[in-house]
Amino acid sequence: MNTHILDAPGELFLGSDVATALAQGPRRFRTAAKAVRFAMEHAAPVSLRGAMLKIEGQTLGPSQIRCLHKSLARG
Repeated sequence: MNTHILDAPGELFLGSDVATALAQGPRRFRTAAKAVRFAMEHAAPVSLRGAMLKIEGQTLGPSQIRCLHKSLARG
């Protein structure tokens, strides 16, 4: 996965399912990297079930968010 998108602004949706995540609306982050870290390090695990991260017209799901977090951890 291209990690260059991590520098772009991101909108993070969290919820126990997609409908709940959309209903609660996004949290906006200056960078997608900050959104990924927040999702994986601070959000309740149940909130990741319906998680979506919107970056530059792309929508990433929970497994892709986890993959990006692993990329961040590797440096």
